[in-house]
Amino acid sequence: MSIPLLTRRPGQGLGNVRRSYADPSRNIDWILMIAVALQTVIGVFMVYSATRPRLINSGQDEFMVVQRQIVFILFAIIAMVGVMAVDYGRLRGNAEFFYVVTQVLLVLVLVSGAVRGGARLSFDLGVISVQPSEIAKFTVLLLLAGFLADDATEVVSYERFIQSLLIVGLPVLLVLVEPDLGSATVLVAAAMGVLLVAGARIKYIVLVTSLAVVSMAAAVVGGVVKDYQVRRVIAFLNQNAETASLQNVLRQVRFAKRAVATGGITGKGYLNGPLTNGQFIPVQSTDFVFSAVGEQFGLIGCGIVITLLAIILWRVFRIARMAKDRLGLYLCAGVFTMVLWQSFQNIGMTLGITPVSGVPLPFVSYGGSHTVAFAAMVGLVQNVHMRRFR
Repeated sequence: MSIPLLTRRPGQGLGNVRRSYADPSRNIDWILMIAVALQTVIGVFMVYSATRPRLINSGQDEFMVVQRQIVFILFAIIAMVGVMAVDYGRLRGNAEFFYVVTQVLLVLVLVSGAVRGGARLSFDLGVISVQPSEIAKFTVLLLLAGFLADDATEVVSYERFIQSLLIVGLPVLLVLVEPDLGSATVLVAAAMGVLLVAGARIKYIVLVTSLAVVSMAAAVVGGVVKDYQVRRVIAFLNQNAETASLQNVLRQVRFAKRAVATGGITGKGYLNGPLTNGQFIPVQSTDFVFSAVGEQFGLIGCGIVITLLAIILWRVFRIARMAKDRLGLYLCAGVFTMVLWQSFQNIGMTLGITPVSGVPLPFVSYGGSHTVAFAAMVGLVQNVHMRRFR
């Protein structure tokens, strides 16, 4: 009588396990998945606490916004699983198509997008809105990483460097015109991260950075950048100013900093933060969600959020080092840079150490487009990890 374990065929598995160790479904990074899930759950509770008072005072259902966020998360899970299911090499094969569609959407939003706060950032579809600049973070990264991976050299040539900038430059220009400076800087940061890992010379990076600064100054002078965005930068440089035109920006930053500062070590308790519950901080569920964490859960709560972000970044970095090819490495480098830079921007503007940029905190802030986009990027990283043996 033979023992099944001893008579199994190579790659058949052990006992009832019929999959080989190289099977993608057996190589999911569960630490990354759990860290993202915990961060998302924290975000759900923070969105509820930040929107509840306003909804109650206006006679609306206090769970309306958080229910929408949960629906967004369900769509995000579908997007993440969908990206994980398709080999990232095949995704790269369709990158040009995804890129063109994104550019078309970025142009269309400038023509027919909903105007909010003086900017055309999204398509208003009634119950939800779609923001193409968030989609661009995924599609531009996919094309740029694939383009650089096609050249199997250790150093990025000047010609290829310029071509890479053209790939990123068009969507960045369209996003700037909306205008959405925060998302534009995230795209640039991701591109610089991928180019550095790919072997671009430091002098090229310095040159491009200088050109970006000059271009930004020209955009301000030429009127491409809206007045309210200029006021954000002026307010950041003059945080104690009493100028009337700066008060709206300064007030929300001051209240956000006060919310974090008065939270102390352990915070004032969930739903007990007077600044959060008093609606003193506009768009707290999106731009300033970190202040809700600080006021209600104090330094410990802020530390947990930052620690989870650090774990996410650590796992992405680890997967990048384990990638089987250049494409996987570059994709992980871009996701790492985007999560790091956008998190720094969001937390930094809450603490007053960076200008208000309007970017959400990844995995925490309210919003459908960015929730789905970052879930798709997590799926991309998992994709690289799952197929590292193939």
